[in-house]
Amino acid sequence: MPDLVLPEVLDAACRRAGLDLAGATPLRNHANDVYLLPFAGGSGVVVKVASKAEGDRATRAVRLTLWLAEHGFPCTQPAEVEQPVVLGDRVVTFWRFYPQNERGVPSAGHLGGLLHRLHRLPDPPIELPSAAPLSSFADVVAVDLTLPEHDRQWLIEERARLLEDFHQLTFPLGVGFIHGDAYPGNTLWDGPDVRLGDWDEPAWGPRELDLANTVQGGLRFGRSSAELDAFAAAYGYDLRDWAGIGTLVRIRDLHTLGSFLRRAARGDNAAAVELERRVGSLRRGDGASWVAT
Repeated sequence: MPDLVLPEVLDAACRRAGLDLAGATPLRNHANDVYLLPFAGGSGVVVKVASKAEGDRATRAVRLTLWLAEHGFPCTQPAEVEQPVVLGDRVVTFWRFYPQNERGVPSAGHLGGLLHRLHRLPDPPIELPSAAPLSSFADVVAVDLTLPEHDRQWLIEERARLLEDFHQLTFPLGVGFIHGDAYPGNTLWDGPDVRLGDWDEPAWGPRELDLANTVQGGLRFGRSSAELDAFAAAYGYDLRDWAGIGTLVRIRDLHTLGSFLRRAARGDNAAAVELERRVGSLRRGDGASWVAT
């Protein structure tokens, strides 16, 4: 469990939003710092603290989820406070808390059904970027000081090769509004129903990008063939039958390294160990299972 590392930012942001910081509990320190205010707004409020550079993303996530709710789509919802809050080099957003009560992550089939609905919505009246896989990955690798130089150079070259392959692909599902980081870990129980969360990366792009992450989970994180079958059945299309799936899986493999690079740079030893293991696996070209941490 991460420490409460930004008490002054949290306190100021919560005061501005009219929320009480008392009892704040760290939930995650990955791409963002995430905390729970356990008694705010009834069941609780989740507070996400990101860098100010993510300010446009934060504003877009709030606006987009409000629009999705208006169209009856079950997404995670922003808390009813004025937001986002910008404080120095940080941007803070507030979200409703959905207690999971140790139920486990919703199934891949649930996600397939959600994406089936999402990809059939009208275009949102919100400016979205074009999907750009691995757009920031080269910069993250370039400033990394934790990997050996030969690994860093290999990752940069592998990124370039994969993007060249990506731009040669033909996408049978077409281009449209996509979530951008859809996988079962970004779904949450809401009573008997399931909601899709983490709206930091919506874009206009090939819909296959929203499906590839779950297929990659079958290869790297032990998701069973039965789960992938249920995912494909719920969505209405089996991406495993498409010739371009290998490229998208390898792109996702690289994408998952970004947060480990950032965490390792902050001195997270567990992240550094898993990062070294994943890079070695990629360089060997094996199908080794990875640890989700």
